[in-house]
Amino acid sequence: MTQLGPQEPPLTSAELAERKMQFLFHLRSKGVTDARVLTAMEKIDRGAFVRGLFATRAYEDMPLPIACGQTISQPSVVGLMTQALNVQPRHKVLEVGTGSGYQAAVLSQLARRVYTVDRFRLLVQSARAVFDALNITNITAITLDGSFGLAEQAPFDRIIVTAAAEDPPSPLLAQLREGGIMVLPVGQSDAVQSLIKVTRTETGFDYEELRPVRFVPLLEGLGNE
Repeated sequence: MTQLGPQEPPLTSAELAERKMQFLFHLRSKGVTDARVLTAMEKIDRGAFVRGLFATRAYEDMPLPIACGQTISQPSVVGLMTQALNVQPRHKVLEVGTGSGYQAAVLSQLARRVYTVDRFRLLVQSARAVFDALNITNITAITLDGSFGLAEQAPFDRIIVTAAAEDPPSPLLAQLREGGIMVLPVGQSDAVQSLIKVTRTETGFDYEELRPVRFVPLLEGLGNE
């Protein structure tokens, strides 16, 4: 087992305030400029979603490990993906890959309703507990194989996928409303991935490549935890 070293002492209120201020400044420097997205990310405390040995690193712009061998994405990537989605107040959003629940919580500040799914029951249960603690009431978190989407709630105005597939999954494309947007990483390995934006049009789909990224793979089936 890897030794992670002793846990750092908790931050003082002054240190916490300073880190949060630096957190928002860093988001802007990385290209997150949409005022609504910045406000949402200021309101949703990433520290609520990072526990244990890594809690004091919650305000650093880096992915961090969570349960079930997954990660919480780095904040700048969360911000850029959310910005690319262009979520509006009446929108219904599907997130594939709940993870810690942080991305869904940010989306909850922008959308009417967020459905988030994950193959790991433990992650869904943990995320629900944080949503309840933060009094977020417009998120529905479900344990299921997200590669097939959530057909009973389709179509969606926006879809976000937080795990990488070789190509955009056809069930998710089919569940996207005309005029809707999907943002997801695609790539055949964890070393070569691109974040893309897919817009459904009257005649098909438009694809825009946004930036290189690295995400865990999108896997079919339910997890063991």
